[in-house]
Amino acid sequence: MAREPGPQSDALGELELQAVIGFNGHIPFGLICHPDREHFIYPLGCTVIIQGLNNNTQAFLHGHTNNVSCVAVSRSGCYVASGQVTFMGFKADIILWDYKKRELLARLSLHKGKIEKLAFSPNELYLVSLGGQDDGSVVVWSIAKRDAICGSPASARSAGNATVLAFSSCRDEAFISAGNGTIRVWELDLPNRKIRPTECQTGPLKRVITCIMVAEDDSYFYVGTSSGDILKLNMKSKLMSDYGPVKEKFSLGVTALLLLKTGDLVVSTGGGIVALCKGSNYKPIKKIQVQGGVTSLTLRGQGHQFFVGTDESQIYRLNYNDFKEELIATCHNEAIHDIIFPSGTSDLFATCSKNDIRVWHTPENKELLRITIPNMTCHAIDFMRDGKSIISAWNDGKIRAFTPETGQLMYVIDHAHSMGVTAIAATSDCKRIISGGGEGQVRVWEIGQNTRKLEEVLKEHISAVSCIKIKKNNRECVTASIDGTCIIWDIVRFMRNQMILANTLFQCVCYHPEEYQIITSGTDRKIGYWEVFDGSAIRNLEGSLTGSINGMDITSDGTYFVTGGDDHLVKVWDYNEGEVTHVGMGHSGSITRLRICPGNKYIVSVSADGAILRWKYPHSS
Repeated sequence: MAREPGPQSDALGELELQAVIGFNGHIPFGLICHPDREHFIYPLGCTVIIQGLNNNTQAFLHGHTNNVSCVAVSRSGCYVASGQVTFMGFKADIILWDYKKRELLARLSLHKGKIEKLAFSPNELYLVSLGGQDDGSVVVWSIAKRDAICGSPASARSAGNATVLAFSSCRDEAFISAGNGTIRVWELDLPNRKIRPTECQTGPLKRVITCIMVAEDDSYFYVGTSSGDILKLNMKSKLMSDYGPVKEKFSLGVTALLLLKTGDLVVSTGGGIVALCKGSNYKPIKKIQVQGGVTSLTLRGQGHQFFVGTDESQIYRLNYNDFKEELIATCHNEAIHDIIFPSGTSDLFATCSKNDIRVWHTPENKELLRITIPNMTCHAIDFMRDGKSIISAWNDGKIRAFTPETGQLMYVIDHAHSMGVTAIAATSDCKRIISGGGEGQVRVWEIGQNTRKLEEVLKEHISAVSCIKIKKNNRECVTASIDGTCIIWDIVRFMRNQMILANTLFQCVCYHPEEYQIITSGTDRKIGYWEVFDGSAIRNLEGSLTGSINGMDITSDGTYFVTGGDDHLVKVWDYNEGEVTHVGMGHSGSITRLRICPGNKYIVSVSADGAILRWKYPHSS
């Protein structure tokens, strides 16, 4: 994923990233509680985020050129290591970070394609890394010299891929790798710069290993399997001493293990169960169910508290004593399709995605409300100007309105559009809703106290409507469609005023606040300025070097506007000069929409990977 400069890359400012709402729950063991007990570390896209546990502070480690695939933290917490994916055949970097200074210490490049797993030795002398399936090698790095000592293929030719790693708890010279039908204990021979593996014997059991947990005194280690059982192996003899549960295995596999001081095990599963088990018979004494399959388990301190991360991007806190889960962080785990601020406030905003609409409190990055409609996708949302309802456009062809405080359903307009509702906007007097559909129709609805009446159907677009903006006087609106047209409508006489044609799929349109011009953009990567009066083109800017532009928004005074799209960059433009002033890098997925908040304090951008990023607005208003 190449980063690209804007037109004037020399004088470009960088947008300051203030906060991120997002957690990629699909990365195994991606959530780590730092040994200082005050911070979490987790990857999101190309960034590693350090988040305060008790406050909302966030720090960002920027340096990867593609999505981060694994993270590790050393025992003292001085070092953080993160690995990334890259394109087939290219080298994938490992970055070693100084945790206290939050800065990059070294880039380690040997593996190709993907870094699967990383582990630090107990005294922080070495870092061991495991490449992905196209690479298949394991490499030991010297942390002091920031250089590779030696490497070897991770598993025997007869076995499958190795996917997990763990260092010995006491010795810097021993570590374990495991995966599909392979468990190996490695010894580092430093004078000869070699690592030598010993295969562990599990008798007739054939298993795919998903996680490893080593005892504190190194006498034995546990491995969890995709079959839902746990094997206990002796570190010295490399033999399996026992396994269980024999009968009631954990459904959807064991995904992570924690070994507590008491000798008990905490086991998590792909089915969202977190169980406390006695180490002897692996029978659950206590268990809880969380939302989504568990991908991370991490201890805080000695184990009085631990945290659970799931593939539905939820983070839970559990206390050992009462073994009850508390949801502490949430975010979207599907593409976000729209974001909107209520009129006049920047402290709240709403986003919509598959299955739900969520309302967020900006200062705390906290989810205040979730409105769920299972198995449906919400394409667009708007706040009514009076703040009494959120209106939403859904793929089942319905328009639904909810109360912003409680999320109660106020009304539904059934069969609003035949191929799903794709765009929606409300007039400032709250008397009408204008909706666009997948079939290309634009419909005007009269909203009364208890009535919803279809006033008019405007049939000119021949493909889905992607964006609707209404003029301040509520007498005119503009609709953008992926059929390559933008139409300016008179919504009093219900006629077409102007049509703008371009060889593009229009994704977004904005009125200049003075309303004599509109700006558009879409898949041709061009930003077009157009005259509202006669639809003539005024100017055309090159908006991006790669990929569609999917979202734009303009400041209330019309001096600046922002764009975002498939190049993952947020760009701030000077409207009159037509030049980029600032660029924000931080998204790892395509940006789908973005908004400048009322009062121009910040810009919020949302993306196809479910992340919400808040940037400081760069110009003083």
